[in-house]
Order: sequence, then structure tokens, then C-alpha cells
Amino acid sequence: MLLRFPTLSRLLPLLLLSLGLAACSPEPDPLPFVGNDISKAGIGRTLELVDGHGNTRRLADFQGKAVVVFFGFTQCPDVCPTAMVQLASAMEMLGDDAKQVQVLLITVDPERDTPEVMQSYVEAFSPDFIGLTGSPEQIRKTAQSFKAFYAKAPTAQAGQYTMDHSSSFYLLDKTGKTRVLMRGDASPEDIKHDLQLLLSSTAP
Repeated sequence: MLLRFPTLSRLLPLLLLSLGLAACSPEPDPLPFVGNDISKAGIGRTLELVDGHGNTRRLADFQGKAVVVFFGFTQCPDVCPTAMVQLASAMEMLGDDAKQVQVLLITVDPERDTPEVMQSYVEAFSPDFIGLTGSPEQIRKTAQSFKAFYAKAPTAQAGQYTMDHSSSFYLLDKTGKTRVLMRGDASPEDIKHDLQLLLSSTAP
């Protein structure tokens, strides 16, 4: 029995039609975040630091949860404690949904912020927050991954220093992808809003 296959001239219109239909498939609408949508920026992929119990933590450890990352240090006089209060308030507003969110404070001052110091600091704001530290090289790599700035700044007191650093909230979705960049002075209501969008979203 002789089988007849379609010629290329007959297949070509079908191929062009299928390509046209694929090209016309609309992309999903972006989520209405209050913060800046940085889903396509590809930042925040590297994190390998130490928690308050001496355990190495990676982003993969938080799969299935939305994650909020903030870079700061425990001797920060105002910006960092204010940010932690805002995050604690947002978690309280989320109610039961807060169980699906993990807040991470990453120090930019590893010389002074030991695991024990970080643990004590974050627990003052919430027992569920995690403080992360590590070697100067580990902190540098993580900050570079998130494009976060920090630098040691001398003070008027001899031998003392403080830390200049960027102050933004990075919101990651349940797959570990960084999706939103929010100002460090964002209100608890705005933080809650964007986290709820991430928790309810099924978009990659």
C-alpha cells in the first residue's frame, strides 16, 4: 500500500497559521503591585548564609512561601528598626496568610552581627523573622545578586563606624523568583497588598 505524505507546499500554510496563532497568544496581564515589578530583572538568585542557629540557609529552603528580603544591620539607628516594625505590622495584618511568608533580614555588617546577635535582634520584632549573616564574601555575593548597596562609613568617634546601605524590600514569590522592589518606608498596608498578590498568583 502506497502512503502519500503532504507536500511542503501544502504544509507551509498550516505552519504559518500555527505560528501566527502562537504569536497572537496574549501574555498574562502584569499584577497590580504597589511596588516596582522587577520580575524580568533576574536579580536575587544567590543566597547562602547562616541563620541564628548556625544553619546554612538558601533560597530553596523557603520554596512554597513568599519571601521578604531586607538588607540592614543591628546597630542601625533608625531605618532598619523602622523597616522591621513595618514588616511586623504587615505580617499581623495578613493574619493566617502570614504563615506563608518568610521575612529575612540580611546583615551588611558581618563583623559585628554574629548569628546570635542577629537572632536576638529579629526576635524583638517577630519570633518568625530570620536573621542571616555570614562571611564578608558571602554577604558581598548575596548583596551583588540583589544589586543591594552597602559600605562602611567612619564616624566621629575614633575606631567606630556605621554602615551606609540601600533600604528596599525585595519580595519573592513562592518559587523563589524576585518579583517586587518596594521602598524601605513602604506602609504595612502596601506590603500586605503586594504579598497577597504573590500568595494568590499562579504566574511563573
